[in-house]
Amino acid sequence: MEYIQLTPWDLALASVLLVIPAAISIALKLGLQKNLAIASVRTVVQLAFLGLILEWVFSANRWFYVVPMLGVMLFFAARAGVKRSSRRFPGAYVAAFAALALATSVTTFSVTEVVIGVETWYEPQYVIPLLGMLLGNGLTGISLGMDRMLSDLTAQRRAVEARLALGATLWQACLPWVREGVRNGMIPIINSMMIVGLVSLPGMMTGQILAGADPVDAVAYQILIMFMIAAATALGVIALCLMAFRAISDPYERVRWEVISRHDG
Repeated sequence: MEYIQLTPWDLALASVLLVIPAAISIALKLGLQKNLAIASVRTVVQLAFLGLILEWVFSANRWFYVVPMLGVMLFFAARAGVKRSSRRFPGAYVAAFAALALATSVTTFSVTEVVIGVETWYEPQYVIPLLGMLLGNGLTGISLGMDRMLSDLTAQRRAVEARLALGATLWQACLPWVREGVRNGMIPIINSMMIVGLVSLPGMMTGQILAGADPVDAVAYQILIMFMIAAATALGVIALCLMAFRAISDPYERVRWEVISRHDG
C-alpha cells in the first residue's frame, strides 16, 4: 500500500471543514466561534511544535532527551486530570502525577521490554507514543474517579459519620464510595473496549493503516494498546483514590471534611 504524504496545502483545504461547526454555532447562537478558532490555532501550533520536537528526539535517540519529555507529558496530564475534577484535596496535583507516573511507567516499560522487545528501554519511537496514549486515557480515568469518590463522600457525609459512630473503621466507612470512584474511573475504557472494531476505529489503528501498514498488524497493535490502557487506567485510578483517602483521613479515624474543596472551573 502506498503512503500518501499530506502537504500544508492539503491541511489548509481540510480546515474548510471547520466551517461546519462554526456555521452551526452561529445558526444556533451558541457563541462557540471564538473558542473554535482558538482551539483550531492551538491544535495546529501545538502539533506542529510536537512534530519538530519528536523528529529531533527520535534522531538523537538518547535517554536524557526522552526522559524529560516524558516528565513534561506526565506533568500536563496530571494537571489536566485534576482540573477536570470538581472536587480536590490537598496535594491533588502531586498525587495525580504520582498515580499516572506509576501506572503508565509500569505498563509502558513492561510492554516495550517484555512484549515488543525493544533494543533499548528508552526507544523514543515506542515509549513516547505509547505513554502519550496511556496518559490521554489515564487522565480521564483519574479525573472521573477522584471527582466521583470525593463528591459522593461529601454528599453522604451523614452516612459516613453514622458508620463511624456504629464502630466501623474509617476505611470501612468510606470503602463503598472509594469503590464507586474506582468503578467510575474505569467505565470509559471498558465501554471503549466493548465497541472497538464494531462502532469505532481507534486512532492508532487508523493512522497505521493510512500510513500503509498491513491491517492485521495494525489490529494487533491496537489490541495491545487497548489492554495497556485498561491496565494503566485501573492502576492510576486505584492509586489516586487511595491517595485521596489518605489525604482526607486523620490519625484519629476521622474524615477531614474541610480539606475537600470544590472547584467548578
